[in-house]
Amino acid sequence: MADHIYHQEILKNLEGRFAKAFIDDVSATLATFDAPGLRPAFNNNQVTGKLWLIDALHRVAGRQLGTIYVLGGWYGVLAAMLLSDDRLSIELVVSVDRDATCKPVAEYLNRRHLVERAFQAITADMYELDYQALISSSEPRPGLCINTSCEHLDHFGAWYARVPVGTLQVLQSNDYYACEEHVNCVSDLEAFKRQAPMRSTLFAGALRLKKYTRFMLIGYR
Repeated sequence: MADHIYHQEILKNLEGRFAKAFIDDVSATLATFDAPGLRPAFNNNQVTGKLWLIDALHRVAGRQLGTIYVLGGWYGVLAAMLLSDDRLSIELVVSVDRDATCKPVAEYLNRRHLVERAFQAITADMYELDYQALISSSEPRPGLCINTSCEHLDHFGAWYARVPVGTLQVLQSNDYYACEEHVNCVSDLEAFKRQAPMRSTLFAGALRLKKYTRFMLIGYR
């Protein structure tokens, strides 16, 4: 009964913003998988932060977004939300996560987009991904890199240095120091800007949520 109630609360958070097909995809995924963290991936803070990202991205980058790499893509929730937003025209979303158990869930959630070749899930470590090679090879070229997990990166500087200069990116972090997995929190937006300097910043903002504040930067590396 508790799972059913939580399931319904998740769907209620998404209704009114997305079409029935997306709601049905989420419902089927929650009913099919019992993966650790799947339900929290749809909690109010997670959904609110992703909606904030999509709205800001649409405002500053427009409709045509090409190929998007979502780093730390987890269960492909952000990918599904991006691909289900009618305001955006996206060729492909590649969801990257080093946890191999995330891939089947992400592919199931995004199965409509997978059939249309608009979605791909890969198991890889963002610290090892060769971004420069992706740009120069025949693989899908990233027009945009999204990383909403900056607070989880214990070697943030090493990762950031790998991203090619000139790459359009969306970064999110937070000040939720109470979570053990958050090894790279920032105290405020200015600290985040210093940590991730950009040649050109299109958006910088803070969103107060329950228990913590989420920070976001959109711009060119």
